Amino acid sequence: MSEAFNALKERDLHSICNTYARYPLAISKAQGVHLYDSEGKEYVDLLAGIAVSNLGHANQEILQALVEQWNTVDHVSNLFHQEWQIELAEQLLGTCDADKVFFCNSGAEANEAALKLARRYMHTVAGRDAHEIITLDGSFHGRTLATLTATGQAKVKEGFDPLPEGFKTVPFMDMDALRDAISDKTAAIMVELIQGERGVRPLSQGYVDELVALCKEKQILLIVDEVQTGLGRTGKYWAHQHYGITPDIFTTAKPLANGLPMGAMFAREDIAKAFSFGSHGTTFGGGPIVCAVAKKVLEIMERDQICEHAAKTGEYALSLFADIQKRHPEKVAEVRGLGLIMAVELSFPGQEIWEKLLEAGFICNLTQGNILRLLPPLIIDKTELERFAKELEALLA
Repeated sequence: MSEAFNALKERDLHSICNTYARYPLAISKAQGVHLYDSEGKEYVDLLAGIAVSNLGHANQEILQALVEQWNTVDHVSNLFHQEWQIELAEQLLGTCDADKVFFCNSGAEANEAALKLARRYMHTVAGRDAHEIITLDGSFHGRTLATLTATGQAKVKEGFDPLPEGFKTVPFMDMDALRDAISDKTAAIMVELIQGERGVRPLSQGYVDELVALCKEKQILLIVDEVQTGLGRTGKYWAHQHYGITPDIFTTAKPLANGLPMGAMFAREDIAKAFSFGSHGTTFGGGPIVCAVAKKVLEIMERDQICEHAAKTGEYALSLFADIQKRHPEKVAEVRGLGLIMAVELSFPGQEIWEKLLEAGFICNLTQGNILRLLPPLIIDKTELERFAKELEALLA
């Protein structure tokens, strides 16, 4: 590492809370599907800010939309009607079967809103004393006190006791355990259809079908967390559309404004009406700038058929990785994914492979110690994925 980088790293350590295990580089520029470090080296971005920059970096159409809105209205309170917010809501609702949307600033906030709405619905509309939320082991729902309590990972909860009451976690895809956990106090079951941080672990169609039937049988709500899988990542606008289901509530955030902080919670009309004036709110959620950018994101996605591109490109990439697995079955345990959320699970600790990929100019994520998680911009082409696959196989040889 250069002296300049080491000096920057020291400044980071002295001024910013130590909450991130930083990669050993500093990014100074981004363009399209490429990142550039402070030394000028180019990298293929196979992470997209963890499923954020779906339309790539430095998109000029998005920049123009941002500047035009900034020069018109930069910020007003949610006490005012805002045409750009309404237009965005209408665009988003046109992609799904929900009736209402609540705008916020992050995935954690979107999930907080979903949890609050589920409880309030049970108390004020359904007339039931039900407040418990059931989630699955391995899930990740955020880092606020409520959402980290909902998260099915012990590591994110360490040191934060006492945690909020009213949450249960059951084993991953264990329907018997899920049934046993339900009581007359259960308000909702909250799931990720594909657990990203766990290593791109999808729920099976059979499990999801039983889950939907169980929620109807017990008259409890189904909340789907699409913070990472939403807005085209899986090859459809929403992962739940692959499963043929309509959640009672679902959430998203990461890619909505292609790098600006934005989240959203969606709900059916009969559930959404549980929120009344003052029952929930936000200062910045659904502000003019992020709404203008998100509107442009949706416009580009529709015009350029981004979902279709993600589906085809992801299918091609997974075929490349499957071929590598066939040639190296002792080193690649499993390949899985949907659209452009993908994982290559190694049969051994993957830190060295990850470091060598980074050195070769490829940025991806190592999760669970042995799983390479890939979340590239949805505009990535086959050539860059072929380059990555070739480098990965060379390292495995």
